[in-house]
Amino acid sequence: MYNVEVGEVVRLFHAIQWLSDMQMDNIDFEVDSKIRKEESEFGHIIAASCSIFHSKFSNSQVEFIRRQANAVAHTLIGEATLLASPSIYYAIASCIESLIINEIL
Repeated sequence: MYNVEVGEVVRLFHAIQWLSDMQMDNIDFEVDSKIRKEESEFGHIIAASCSIFHSKFSNSQVEFIRRQANAVAHTLIGEATLLASPSIYYAIASCIESLIINEIL
């Protein structure tokens, strides 16, 4: 278990690494905490994330988004904690379907 700040940094690092390994590009990453490497004791993880990001992604960005506007991500995280093993969804997960429809409207 990580605190929120560390969890956000570690999740971003693993997402960047995973998508880099899959040779994907044009990805926008959204985070809901404003962590700067010079302000964090986990600056080395942030620095490694930045290094991979800048070397592997040409048309991508990492954006801060308000936590209140990130309901889909928080719902998925809550769902993931209930799963016994990792899952990949090839369609919209039922737990977020209504949230996405409401955002579209």
